[in-house]
Amino acid sequence: MESMSTDADAADGNALRVAPPVTSRLTAAEIYAAAVRIGEDELKRSSTGLALSGLAAGLGMGLTGLGSAAILADVGDRVAHHLLGALLYPLGFIVVIVGRAQLFTENTLFPVILVLDRRRHLRNTLRLWAVVFVANVVGALLFAVLMIKCGAVSPEVARALSQLGSQTVQGSFGHLFWSGVAGGWIIALMAWLVTASRFTIGQIVLIYLMTFAVGAAGLAHCIAGSTEALSAVLAGQVPMGTFAKWLLAATVGNTMGGVIIVSLLNYGQVVGSGQDLHRADRSLADIEADLANTSPARMRRQRRTPQRQRGNGPQTAAEDWRARLDD
Repeated sequence: MESMSTDADAADGNALRVAPPVTSRLTAAEIYAAAVRIGEDELKRSSTGLALSGLAAGLGMGLTGLGSAAILADVGDRVAHHLLGALLYPLGFIVVIVGRAQLFTENTLFPVILVLDRRRHLRNTLRLWAVVFVANVVGALLFAVLMIKCGAVSPEVARALSQLGSQTVQGSFGHLFWSGVAGGWIIALMAWLVTASRFTIGQIVLIYLMTFAVGAAGLAHCIAGSTEALSAVLAGQVPMGTFAKWLLAATVGNTMGGVIIVSLLNYGQVVGSGQDLHRADRSLADIEADLANTSPARMRRQRRTPQRQRGNGPQTAAEDWRARLDD
């Protein structure tokens, strides 16, 4: 009881001081710090290692289209059936992200956060983007060759896969760009959330839910869509020029959505004020005391105090009252 009263005297007011609750949730600052470390690890990798990992990711992303095509080959290619096909759309993302392969759209978060934090490494980030993007597209092409030219799947599944590719590239450049912005935002946001998850099962659930939304809404993703679109190109259903236009619009949109909507906003919420990281380990009482000491009213009062001591303070009752109101 004696120690309890001591704690009460040390606390603000008469409230008892209790131990803070233990929580498994990471703060935004902790997620940010983890993203910076991941970005640093990625930029340390050689171009050869990035290329091989990106090639594996491009192949793995083919599972998004393959899973959807397998369903559509059985149930038919009606509009309502595409929602069923989207149930397996997240498969490629799960394989690639949990397996830590290099996916271009995921890298619109981690290296960008590092560049914003350190104010350098821009050239190295552009190197990573270029190597991973090219490797992803080459991997998508290899997947399309395996499915369409090598006869790895039945004609029905191959036909459904190429039809998905034909639908993927449809639309104006503006529509594809903004669809890519939305898709890039969701994928980069997923990467931020996966960083906050402590367990693999939680990561899988997050990946599934977020990427299912991308597939169900038909949003543009430059790598997942490339596996389908290149299948349509090899099947003779889509001209190469149409694919190139779609790839440009989707890639620029994905990059803008990931960098601006996710990376910049999360950077801003954590360190935009230049104070949040410094406040993380301090108590609320200390922070409030500092704010009170640096408030405009307090600073005006401190400036007036020497004047009053020298006889140069407010000369009238009205001025004195106005000074009190300011304080």
